[in-house]
Amino acid sequence: MALTPDEARAFHDEIHVMDLHADTAKLMDKLGYDLAARHERPMPKLANVFGHVDLPRLRDGGVAGQFFSFWTTPYPERGCTKSVVKQLDALDVAMAKNPSDLAWTRTGADVRAAKAQRKIAALGGIEGGQALEGTLDAIEPFARRGVRYLGLLHFSANAIGRPAKGRGADPDAGLTAFGRDVVRECERCGVIVDLAHINRRGFFDALEVGSLPPMVSHTGVLGVHEHWRNIDDEQIRAVANRQGCIGIIFSRKYLGSASIESVVDHILHVIAVAGEDVPALGSDFDGFVVPPEGLEDVGAMPNLTVALSRRGVTPRVLEKILGGNVLRVLDAVPAWGTLRA
Repeated sequence: MALTPDEARAFHDEIHVMDLHADTAKLMDKLGYDLAARHERPMPKLANVFGHVDLPRLRDGGVAGQFFSFWTTPYPERGCTKSVVKQLDALDVAMAKNPSDLAWTRTGADVRAAKAQRKIAALGGIEGGQALEGTLDAIEPFARRGVRYLGLLHFSANAIGRPAKGRGADPDAGLTAFGRDVVRECERCGVIVDLAHINRRGFFDALEVGSLPPMVSHTGVLGVHEHWRNIDDEQIRAVANRQGCIGIIFSRKYLGSASIESVVDHILHVIAVAGEDVPALGSDFDGFVVPPEGLEDVGAMPNLTVALSRRGVTPRVLEKILGGNVLRVLDAVPAWGTLRA
């Protein structure tokens, strides 16, 4: 039986809703965006490309944990490390100002504890290996600051490999020797390898090198919509075989539709191909994407729960999709501080 909106909100109170990707920290760093203030949706709707996330609307959406992704513009690559540090600093300032609402977390246990204290769990990820500026020595300091995933590529080639599309794209080029070392060092430091944006050959190279569960933090799937940004069924199964998770993006152009039903379509396709332990949410909110109708911002998350339930997804599977699969990956990849002094 389909959930009502009120039932969906109540369900969110009982579980751990997790979003794998939002670019809000860049707004905080560059524009002074106040995470604690409620922001109105930009108008007209087609211009709704950022301003999707803040603490009041995270509460409205019943979100237990939000990954803040730190992205950089690699022109030139030099300076990218500093850019990520500034975004981390901006998030630290927001947490210092709102200690009763926001908690920095690294592990699944941390996320569960934050929810028990009625706090929203903040987690960190890096979008694009240019943030390393070509050195393995950058990974451990990021891990020490709590970064939990590293997206190897973004929209341009870097020392690790090539993107699916963008500057330096090359479908025949896999991970470099340095890129393979990055995967190994990430796993040593408790940083999950994120395969969003990487080209197909590099995708499989990274899975060959690594041994711990990976993720694809934000993507669509080719089985629903043909687009360069989306991954195919073989890639989905490969992530599943390594006990990873795949966050479905909320961008209309990658979903192939302006309807919330398209998000459901992509999630259900992942389940059909690889099972219920794989799909997750990877909104890409505040990432200059236009989300579908009904998911205009993070406060609308219960609408997705309603839509999934209308398509026959049971509460047990809903719990996995909405956050349980992410928590499982966090539990499986020990964070830096949990094994090391």
